[in-house]
Amino acid sequence: MKLKNRIYISFFVIVLVPLLLTGIAFWGFAVYQVRSLQKQYGIEEITYENLSNNTYMLNKITQKLCASLQKTVETEPDKMEDFGYLDNINRELNEKNAYLVVRKGDVITYNKSGLDSRVIASELPMYGDMPGENDKGVYIGKDIQALVKQVDFRFPDDTEGTAFVMIRADAMVPRMQSMMMNLILIVVLILAVTAFGLCTWTYHGVITPLAQLKVATKNIKEGNLDFTIEKMGVEEIGNLCEDFEEMRKRLKQTNEEKLAFDKENRELISNISHDLKTPITAVKGYVEGIMDGVADTPEKMNRYIRTIYNKANEMDRLINELTFYSKIDTNRIPYTFNKIHVKDYFEDCIDDLSVELESSGVSLTYFDYLEEDAIVIADAEQLKRVINNIISNSLKYMNKPKGVINIRLRDVGDFIQIEIEDNGKGIAQKDLANIFDRFYRTDASRNSSKGGSGIGLSIVKKIMEDHGGQVWATSKEGTGTTMYLALRKYQEVPVHE
Repeated sequence: MKLKNRIYISFFVIVLVPLLLTGIAFWGFAVYQVRSLQKQYGIEEITYENLSNNTYMLNKITQKLCASLQKTVETEPDKMEDFGYLDNINRELNEKNAYLVVRKGDVITYNKSGLDSRVIASELPMYGDMPGENDKGVYIGKDIQALVKQVDFRFPDDTEGTAFVMIRADAMVPRMQSMMMNLILIVVLILAVTAFGLCTWTYHGVITPLAQLKVATKNIKEGNLDFTIEKMGVEEIGNLCEDFEEMRKRLKQTNEEKLAFDKENRELISNISHDLKTPITAVKGYVEGIMDGVADTPEKMNRYIRTIYNKANEMDRLINELTFYSKIDTNRIPYTFNKIHVKDYFEDCIDDLSVELESSGVSLTYFDYLEEDAIVIADAEQLKRVINNIISNSLKYMNKPKGVINIRLRDVGDFIQIEIEDNGKGIAQKDLANIFDRFYRTDASRNSSKGGSGIGLSIVKKIMEDHGGQVWATSKEGTGTTMYLALRKYQEVPVHE
């Protein structure tokens, strides 16, 4: 959910929910108060409209007490001069926010209202001015501000007497006071709970994901990338969490690639150092032999010099591989593409390879199955590097007394396919898919006879891909390996004028 929508919802919730809950609370309290008033005071047929009319309610509450007072003055008028009885009546009225005043003739004989008796006497109605019904009364303003119920009677000495039940107009039914206080408390509680709920909702939607991002930032600063950032909170911050997680993954990937690159470089340096040390040691040994006069015949001298030459070529090849590897890593291989006639090019290659393989005791066989000459667009020097790397790899793992290498050219539709087959030790199927990876070796251990930088076949793959071609291999352990190179033919596109 978007932050904007969350704010809108929060606004409507904080306005509508308290109103709704307050209305429900008011209705519940009203029902409860109506039933309580009916039960406690014996009032019947109370409506919600009457409940809000304070004077009406007080009039109803004092109705029974007025009826009891009416009965007393009719049967025992002498009690109206008994202050103990009158005090009891007045206490009951005080509980209902009313009080009792008794007048005998023109004199106020009982007054516990707290008002001056002369003021009361001047404003109270005269004897016989009001009907004696218990549910009727008259409002007196000025200083008294009360609803007055009048009960006329005669004292035992036949003096006119009146008992006044005076209900304070500004008073409120006690239960109504309690209800109002409870309603105020409920409203405050509803507002507090609503605000707390919205704050919690906002906190989880905004603050919690921000705290997660803060922890993530600290982890990244400390170099720890092994954690996960979950999408959470409002949509805007959730999208930020997703972007942050993507950044973390890329940083981790870059870091892992850097570690792998550093490891490969260390391995390359180690391989090159080892493989350079072997021919250098051999060269030093043969030179010392010449210096010490061990090569005392022309034949020995010629063999020593040829061996030194071969070892120097081996070191040169290793250095060239290292130089070429640095160019691969920076995508700065210097290609010079030209049209190459396949037949002529491979005939020259075979002539060069025959001399080298003959000195190694390996026979080379060349098969040209092309029906007609074909042209490819290629860099002659780099294509020669591809073939030399494959031949060198075949010689490195040749384990037969009589080594054989076959080179075949085939026409396969739009491509020229070059097959280089040897009868070496072969490659296990589990290793075959990885032989073109940099620094991959089928042998876990290294030795001087099978050394190498471990990047020869990866260079082959890179050059072929840059030529728009392909390279793959098939092999059988103990029988040999066949490398396949595919180059697209060059075709002239006719121009229509």
